Amino acid sequence: MRKSNILKGSGNVMKKQYDFSKAVQGKFYRPSDKLEIPVYIDNEVKEFFMKKSSNKKAGLNKVINSVLRKEMEMIKIIAG
Repeated sequence: MRKSNILKGSGNVMKKQYDFSKAVQGKFYRPSDKLEIPVYIDNEVKEFFMKKSSNKKAGLNKVINSVLRKEMEMIKIIAG
């Protein structure tokens, strides 16, 4: 397709110029309630908990969250 055909507005192509003078900034923006931050664990830790989760027939997330909750309780007791 030649450049002259693209700029003439033939179908699904970009126009040479757009008018944004009446645009509203953020019109379609919807803030997220929650930001999910990925957590990366070492392979050794992952393998250990994968074995434990398969032995208990529980999901990996469930086992790791359970361990972390217990750790949180211990920290609360120690920190007072």
